[in-house]
Amino acid sequence: MSFVLRRAGQAAIVLIAAFTATFFLLQLLPGDATLIKFSDPSLGLSPEQLDGIRATYGADLPWWQQYVHAVLGFVAGDFGYSTQFGTPVRTMLAEALPSTLLLAALGLVVALLIAVLVAGLSSLAPLAWLRNGIRQVPGLFVAVPVFWLGILLIQVFSFGLGWVPIVGADPVAGLVLPVLTLAVPISAPLAQVLVRAIDQVQAQPFITVVRAKGAPPSWVLTRSVARNAALPALTVAGVLFGELVGGAVVTETVFGRTGIGRLTEQAVSNQDIPVLQGVVLLSALGFVLISFAVDLVTPLIDPRQRALSKAGVSA
Repeated sequence: MSFVLRRAGQAAIVLIAAFTATFFLLQLLPGDATLIKFSDPSLGLSPEQLDGIRATYGADLPWWQQYVHAVLGFVAGDFGYSTQFGTPVRTMLAEALPSTLLLAALGLVVALLIAVLVAGLSSLAPLAWLRNGIRQVPGLFVAVPVFWLGILLIQVFSFGLGWVPIVGADPVAGLVLPVLTLAVPISAPLAQVLVRAIDQVQAQPFITVVRAKGAPPSWVLTRSVARNAALPALTVAGVLFGELVGGAVVTETVFGRTGIGRLTEQAVSNQDIPVLQGVVLLSALGFVLISFAVDLVTPLIDPRQRALSKAGVSA
């Protein structure tokens, strides 16, 4: 119970810090989002009407009053209204979130599969030069820009080979290229961490004992090494949630998908501050929840961590 309460307190601090930093950074942006939308001469609004609209959105209040009002609203689950569309931000996030969650979840799963494949081949490949070559693959994946990879996949697999349609594709086929675009860059740090962890575990004395008993390399890797080497990769997978959100912005824009990423891109273009604050807080909440889940799963994988947790609680 003390562990849960401690993690809940840390989560609250992270959320408050993320919201506060976002609020003040957005306040430094030049221009006024309300005036940008409503000051068009074709609308025929008078200065008094513009002042009334700004008052409706609370844009005429001092910054500290806007901050307090925004914090109280977020605590109550009220994210305000979009200055561009006039729609409740909570409604916009609820409509965009399922598509992005599906894309991010599938992207993370595929990234884990790629990382496991690269790490396994780097240890089991029969030739030394082949193992060394496979170990360089994550570095190549890191260097590939997300937008360039998305365009390349469209050119090759959609326009060139015609395997995956882009226009008029069914929901399943329409996810193939976006998921790959999101998964490849994310798989790189996972693979690098997993390869290093495998090397460290294989150097441990108990692995030498297992090999001395005649166990084949594949058995040693899957039964004795993998479980111990998975912990660093699992931790990194939780940290990479932020990159999943950032990659979703580019991926959804390139493929014209509706989701949090596309919503963020539109909000940045329109200086829609309430939407941007909602997206940042939602991303921070997702990061906190995934980190908490990793902390809960880690003791289940590594008995040593479970023993340390019990010792800390008893202390």
